[in-house]
Amino acid sequence: MRNRPGWRRGGGGGSGGSMAQRVLPLPRQQSFCPPTVPNPFVHPRRLSARDKLRTILQGIILLPLRAICIAFILLLAWLFASIATFRHPGKGSVPLKGWRRRMIQTTLSCLTRTLFFVMGFQVKVKGKIASLLEAPIFVAAPHSSFFDAIISALTGMPSIVSRAENLSTPVLGTILSSLQPVSVSRQDPDSRKNTVIEITKRALSRGQWPQILIFPEGTCTNRSCLITFKQGAFVPRVPVQPVLLRYPNKLDTVTWTWQGYSLKELCVMTVCQLFTRVEVEFLPVHVPTEEEKNDPILFANRVRQTMATALNVPVTDHTFEDCRLMISAGQLTLPMEAGLVEFTKISKKLNLKWNHVREQLDTFAAIASASKGGRIGIEEFAEYLKLPISDVLKELFLLFDRNGDGTIDFREYVIGLSILCNPANTEETIRMAFKLFDMDEDGTIREDEFACIIQSALGVPDLDVSMLFKEIDADETGKLSYEEFKDFALKHPEYAKLFTTYLELQRYQLDMLEEDDTESPEVKHSPVRKSTVPVSETTPIARNKVCPEDNEECNSSTSDKKDD
Repeated sequence: MRNRPGWRRGGGGGSGGSMAQRVLPLPRQQSFCPPTVPNPFVHPRRLSARDKLRTILQGIILLPLRAICIAFILLLAWLFASIATFRHPGKGSVPLKGWRRRMIQTTLSCLTRTLFFVMGFQVKVKGKIASLLEAPIFVAAPHSSFFDAIISALTGMPSIVSRAENLSTPVLGTILSSLQPVSVSRQDPDSRKNTVIEITKRALSRGQWPQILIFPEGTCTNRSCLITFKQGAFVPRVPVQPVLLRYPNKLDTVTWTWQGYSLKELCVMTVCQLFTRVEVEFLPVHVPTEEEKNDPILFANRVRQTMATALNVPVTDHTFEDCRLMISAGQLTLPMEAGLVEFTKISKKLNLKWNHVREQLDTFAAIASASKGGRIGIEEFAEYLKLPISDVLKELFLLFDRNGDGTIDFREYVIGLSILCNPANTEETIRMAFKLFDMDEDGTIREDEFACIIQSALGVPDLDVSMLFKEIDADETGKLSYEEFKDFALKHPEYAKLFTTYLELQRYQLDMLEEDDTESPEVKHSPVRKSTVPVSETTPIARNKVCPEDNEECNSSTSDKKDD
């Protein structure tokens, strides 16, 4: 007998035993496998009672002394920054030259070093710092703290990329302005494009502008991996120098992530330590090849891989958009890590926008609200679809459950909708489904017609589908028009895959019946044969009207299961 790979015939009586069941796992693309680091944006609070006591005792002396010194150094820095930018034309559009630039490079660099020394930082530098002509851009990672600014003091106070709002902050705003940063405005929709243009202009200025320090990750992580590098530092197609940051401290008081200690808490705890170690390593300058010059993504990925190898950490495709989804998940009472999907990879491979994924998170939260841990089980899945647990529903659930753990997380849900359900939810599929339900061909679907097919598809003859029918029947006429049917299908793509999965299982069983016709009469007339015929065989007219058994084109096109 012929067998389809990955399927076996069900045994035993009842509807559950009559359906085909999958015994081999579905093919999965390795590129869609979960990341090695589930959540790089959290840093748990790990301050023991002993650490807290020591911090308090040390802080009694260190905190007031260091606070006074920090305030004095900041005032001095503000004074020199004000002098360097006094009556300077252009307000950032013209580079500082002559004595103005030298004042910034010498005095502010010295004061910044002193500031970190006063706070107790012990800085260890490795490697050679590249000159402006050797590498116009520094790319630093991993970005995990506001203390990463120590790189500025070591590299002669280069320009940085900063939010426009920071420039209006008292004292610090003046100091930042003296560095002539590339400002980013959240109110300007073209800000990202303008930022890249400005970085490119400065990098190609042949020494007129100072070097630029960029943290290409774009947000803070816990240093467990390197997330996606943004392309801004690599679009200019100039050599870049990778800079690595390490904080080899027994007590971590510097890591500032989206979930963990606040900015004020970290500042106070760090100042209350006797010393805090930081290692800054300057790797050899990465000169882009012609291939990398033409492909900023390739350029960024190769630089990231070089840095990850030196740090001995993995790389992931998380990005700042994952942080936004993580915050949204927390607002929806889901675990914050539930919103992490590796947005860079998902958006690129599945052509998804952030707003669309955010809408899917709302739907996922509504389904998973009854479960614990932010995952969907088969029971929640069936309740959301207003259908009983059946072989067809289990098969659909298995398609979503990529790792086979019996639950669907948000990442699997997004991938499942994009790969399985949305491609199946075409105009052709919706019309086919409508014709299947419209058994009397009057252009509408009555509740009894709807119930007949649903009961047959799921193998549950006494299934009550009135609630599902009423949800589709928007105008409450007791009949479903094609527009109502289509509108519901587009909003609930899961049903499209459920429908095509049902048709595939039916065709598989028809193949099995045809093969059994060639077997011996004893096998053909065996009473066990009756138990293997599904309930849906009682409605051959509805099925054959849409897809006749001798229609090869229909047989080949109905199944849309993808080896994703």
